[in-house]
Amino acid sequence: MRIREIAVILLGLLLMNSWLKAANIEVPQAEWEKMKADIEALRKKDAAANAIEKSPAERALVKYGPNTAATTKTGKLVIAGLLQVWYYSIQNDHKGLFQDKNVNSILDTNETQDNDSFRIRRAEVKFNMDVTENVTAVIMLDAGREATGGYPGLPGNQAHSGGFKRLAQADPTFAANANNKKNFPSLGGNSTSAVSNTQSGNGSTAPRLLQDAYINYHGVVPHHDFQAGQFIPAVGEEGTHPSFALDFVERSFIGQINNSRDLGMSVHGAWWDETAKGGGRCQYKLGLFDSAGNYFGSAGQAQNRSDDNDAKDFSFNVLVRPVWEQKTWGNLELGMSGLMGKHGESGGTDPLVAPINGLNRASTWAAKYDAWASYAPGGVVKGWWLRGEWMRIKDRNAPNTVIDLAGNGTSNKYLQGNPRPTSVQGWYMSTGYKLSQSSVCDSI
Repeated sequence: MRIREIAVILLGLLLMNSWLKAANIEVPQAEWEKMKADIEALRKKDAAANAIEKSPAERALVKYGPNTAATTKTGKLVIAGLLQVWYYSIQNDHKGLFQDKNVNSILDTNETQDNDSFRIRRAEVKFNMDVTENVTAVIMLDAGREATGGYPGLPGNQAHSGGFKRLAQADPTFAANANNKKNFPSLGGNSTSAVSNTQSGNGSTAPRLLQDAYINYHGVVPHHDFQAGQFIPAVGEEGTHPSFALDFVERSFIGQINNSRDLGMSVHGAWWDETAKGGGRCQYKLGLFDSAGNYFGSAGQAQNRSDDNDAKDFSFNVLVRPVWEQKTWGNLELGMSGLMGKHGESGGTDPLVAPINGLNRASTWAAKYDAWASYAPGGVVKGWWLRGEWMRIKDRNAPNTVIDLAGNGTSNKYLQGNPRPTSVQGWYMSTGYKLSQSSVCDSI
């Protein structure tokens, strides 16, 4: 029996009581008490019949009305997304890496790497769940990373994202063709080419659908939070920015190298206006990561994969904001960071010529260091920003992945069986003006 049916019965009893009183008919008190007891029994029976056990998810979920965001009693789930569709046009090349028809009779136009194209650059979906007031879980997927075609390196098409021409795999036809001075109709465009699609950079790395997957523990130790899982090590400035917060449509070379996720854990401390935008004017981060592969590799090589030696890499990041959110003086940030550790383990010089039962990679102390400065003045020029960043990398490429044009290789004379450690460094500066943060926008 439903509540409204009970209400109808009660209404009928009230009307009957009024009629009996009007007719001067007395009803014994015992009869009234029996009727009340019967109605109460009906109420309890109806409540028991309609009490359906709900699942924990149903009990936690709270949603009222159409188009209302669903929340939970014990946490908060936020779902965000980012979609970027590109059309790019590249200036056509006329001479590739091996082009030298007078000496070796090789014709190399690199034409497979400069085709204009559409591209799904990013297709991100991010789930941020506050499980409790002290635990947050984050998962971010990017279906755009599933691209396996030979998209050009970003921002240039002359090298892969690490800035070095390498081989994705040793091509047995390369030495024979080069020795016989045969033409290379396409370099980088098919499976038999000497230079594989590592030239083409981010678009040709292994598919990495899973981007961020970590748990953050906060609000217990004063000024600190702790993180474990897969995320971007805090190295550099631009590389750690989320894609939706970039100043331009793409990161610089330095930003691309630092925008590489890895498996590990970190601790973060913040002081001095912790609740202000930016999370504190004095911060530090320390981390421990697998760092599989090498620092020259393209973004994604360390994601969701096992380590390739026992050692772990250590990261540090320190930043200070002496001026921050000041209407007159603007925002100033200075920082430095690094990632370092031992790469390789067995010390084998060439896994093809001298294989051993171990991790065939010569042991190398690898490191990359980064320093940056950014400033956004206030006052009448509010909205203008400028930043600069410098980075230095030292590491060793994997055996037989670097071309040896001199023909002094071991297992393959045109491949370096045991590349030496290499050091490179570079810097960039950028500036711009954001109308949305300008004083003109504030006045409007």
